Amino acid sequence: MSLNYIVLRNLKKNIKNYYLYVFALIFGVALYFSFVTLKYDPAMDEVKGSVKGGAAIGTSSVLLVVIVAIFLLYANTIFIKRRSREIGLFQLIGLTKGKIFKLLSAENLILYFGSMIIGIGAGFVMSRLILMILFKILEVDELAKLRFSTQALLQTVIVFAAIYLLIMIMNYVFIKGQSILSLFRVTSTTQERIKKMSLWEIIMGLLGIGFVAGGYYLSTQLFGGKFNAMNELMIIMILVLGLVIVGTYLFYKGSVSFVFNAIRKSKKGYLSINEVLSLSSIMFRMKSNALLLTIITTVSALAIGLLSLSYISYYSAEATAKESSPHDFGFARTEAKEKFIQALNKEQIKYKEIDIYPVGVDVDATQIMDVSPFTASEDRILSTSVVSDISIEGVELEPGETRLMGYSNALEKLITLKETGEVGFLTSSGTIKLQLSGVSKQPTLPVYYASGSGVFVVDESVYQELVKVLDPKLQKKKEVANYYGIEITDRSKLDTANQIYENQAPQEPSFSQHEYEMNQRSNMGMIMFIVGFLGLTFLITSGCILYFKQMDEGEEEKGGYTILRKLGFTQSDLLHGIQFKQLFNFGIPLVIGLSHSYFAVKSGWFFFGTEMLTPMILVMLFYTILYSVFGFLSVLFYKRVIRESL
Repeated sequence: MSLNYIVLRNLKKNIKNYYLYVFALIFGVALYFSFVTLKYDPAMDEVKGSVKGGAAIGTSSVLLVVIVAIFLLYANTIFIKRRSREIGLFQLIGLTKGKIFKLLSAENLILYFGSMIIGIGAGFVMSRLILMILFKILEVDELAKLRFSTQALLQTVIVFAAIYLLIMIMNYVFIKGQSILSLFRVTSTTQERIKKMSLWEIIMGLLGIGFVAGGYYLSTQLFGGKFNAMNELMIIMILVLGLVIVGTYLFYKGSVSFVFNAIRKSKKGYLSINEVLSLSSIMFRMKSNALLLTIITTVSALAIGLLSLSYISYYSAEATAKESSPHDFGFARTEAKEKFIQALNKEQIKYKEIDIYPVGVDVDATQIMDVSPFTASEDRILSTSVVSDISIEGVELEPGETRLMGYSNALEKLITLKETGEVGFLTSSGTIKLQLSGVSKQPTLPVYYASGSGVFVVDESVYQELVKVLDPKLQKKKEVANYYGIEITDRSKLDTANQIYENQAPQEPSFSQHEYEMNQRSNMGMIMFIVGFLGLTFLITSGCILYFKQMDEGEEEKGGYTILRKLGFTQSDLLHGIQFKQLFNFGIPLVIGLSHSYFAVKSGWFFFGTEMLTPMILVMLFYTILYSVFGFLSVLFYKRVIRESL
């Protein structure tokens, strides 16, 4: 029997165990080759935005390699251990460790580079689809062409050849470091079954739940006005991160066993077959996999959170543009406005002018601001603009009143203000005190005029008084100009008006809703695209890792299924228990990851957009559906194990 025959025979025999590994390898190569192809694609130079397309794709390809490399090395560790008994038999029949290493290397060479060739072909086909998706997200009017890049091919081959060498080194070290006896013991090592939980494990379980809950609570207080200084925020953010990560580890290490043990005790030992196959097994399995599950949960939460935040920003681009520029177009210079109006008249586009004359002012907000005795006096002053109520449609105030407008969600979290109270407008001749009659999210001026604090609206008589007594030095320092807004009344001509604005490229400060929206879609669309594909890669790889772990557990538990079958339990009885087990095995990391991402997004989503729930729920549903596929595959694997157990 030649070595080549053994290689081919073993490859055919073990292919059923490698199919998901092969799929993940093909997927990883295809995605990497597609990304690198985009990096060298000339069409990427046409992508608009502050982030250069080629550089962004290049950076993401490095992260992609790290994710795929870690997965392949981990998967190889699982498979080499599963074949340890086979390696021991080869040594018993007289094969040296060197020949066994050559045999495994030949198998891996065929499997690995065969998958890589298929992956490169799939990546070449995918590259055009990915480019089309990117152009669609960024709303770029550019034709996506199918281009084969020799640079991308060379880079892909070098990177995955390096990963292959690492795998071979790992296999060599494993084979050299194992005796024949230890090879037969590798797969027969079972989890330690502890009948009674120790006091330390109970404490660790309670600490895990407490740490996670504490991290969640602190995350909700980050921007609630309690921590205003930047160093305080940084410390609390680090504390939240540490509590959640350590709490997650302790949760898998002790909390799961603690909770399931409490459930088991409540039943006084009378467990159904479903509970025996699910609760009892998971109590001890998750404890040994605590570190791996913590990493998977943390990175999953990070991927879901980043994708949710980028999608929130992309989803809210139109609403955010209206907050940044309340009217279709705005100008601070009369000559720029007149030039634009002339072009509109020439094209017979109907419009409405909104002229507002803001003045810069410092407002003492001590009485309406949630401050502590330690808050510095300068932090109680809002540096913003004030306008007359006759400039704002639908707003009419009494001489002693003022209203704050443009009080956005982000501003509300950073500066907590009461809706009523006394405010003081600081002038060169003293302080003019007015009563705040309410706050509104409705924007009146672009953010350029609001200085991040909203805009105060006062009665016309008060406005005229303020104009007379305002400090000229303060006005020069603030550089607040007049504002001329243009609202297109004939909405069918809005695209033409946007084109006119783009062609004129008026000198700043000038404002365009369409420009704001497109810039945000371009920048956040690129981030969403990259995070989405990296998250998808991690989802596939982590799902495969959990699936491989279930394959290992299934083989170890096969003897137990044989005993249960001989006792009279049917395949259906055992399968119901396995379904419960997989619901916990895949469901617990998924639910914890989703929970982490929810609180992370909830703590700061308002900086990214105006709508949280819809974008975040869509991302979570997509992630859950794809993740559930691996749980379904593991149930199918166990079904085969149960069927073959008798």
